Order: sequence, then structure tokens, then C-alpha cells
Amino acid sequence: MTTTLASAVKPRAEDSFAITFAPLSLEEIYTKSNDPANGAVVVMSGMVRNQTDGKPVVALEYQAYEPMALQVFYQIAADIRLSTPDVNRVVIYHRTGRLQVGEISVLVAVGCPHRSEAFEACQYAIDTLKHNAPIWKKEHWEDGSSRWVSIGACEKLEENC
Repeated sequence: MTTTLASAVKPRAEDSFAITFAPLSLEEIYTKSNDPANGAVVVMSGMVRNQTDGKPVVALEYQAYEPMALQVFYQIAADIRLSTPDVNRVVIYHRTGRLQVGEISVLVAVGCPHRSEAFEACQYAIDTLKHNAPIWKKEHWEDGSSRWVSIGACEKLEENC
């Protein structure tokens, strides 16, 4: 779904979204997604792995068009609430900058009364983010070579992004 400035979705106060250079904290994201009405909080943590298609990776570098990426995050939360109105919290944080192997690049958390809805909403959020958000990564390989990839292109190229 494409969001235009004229139809810009505003975030709900109970939700939290960010594009940040700072390291991401699982504890902070969990706390932001927790609510007394939750029966489940599902957290998805994406991290830099040490290879792509068998080629050794030493780092990933992320860039984002922040205003549009945040609008995509807001729209994801709005879409989740349309399909699952009892969702209590949606939290989406993505890092930018150069990340080393093992560092967290994205955290998505959904707090909900029931686990099945929380799992489904969390999966929808990360899949939609990867498809729609204007975020790019540059893979830096052990041999010194590198290349930029739109994370939305991951599924189109059938890569394991």
C-alpha cells in the first residue's frame, strides 16, 4: 500500500517507531510494546549474519529515507489495527549506519491479548517493512567488495535478506 503526504497516517501515542543510528535494545523495545492488557508480546529481531549466498560478510551498512520510512511504519501499524483491532502496541525500530556481524538491524514488536494475533501481526509488520520501506543496505564482503541492495528487492531477487 502506498502512502502519500495527503493521506499521511499519524502514529498512535501508545506505539513507537524510529529510524536510528544508535544500537537497538531488545529490553527497551519489549518495554515499549508491553501493556497490562497483553497476553503476548512477540518480538522479531533481525541481525547482521556472517554470509550471503555463501559469500563471507563482514558488515552491512544501512541508509533510509527517514520521513517516508516512518510513514510506512505508521501505515503498517494502521493496517494491523484494521485486521486485528485488539492489538495494544506496535513498535518498529530500524538502524542506519554500519553494523557488524551479530548486531541488531531491526526490531519489531507487537503486544496483543492473544499470541496467535501477535505472531501474525509481527510477521505482517516485518514482511511489509522489508517490501515497502525505503531502506537500503550495502553488503561489505570479506574480499573487500560491496554492493547496495534495497531491502525490498530481497524478496524480488529471492535472496535470504
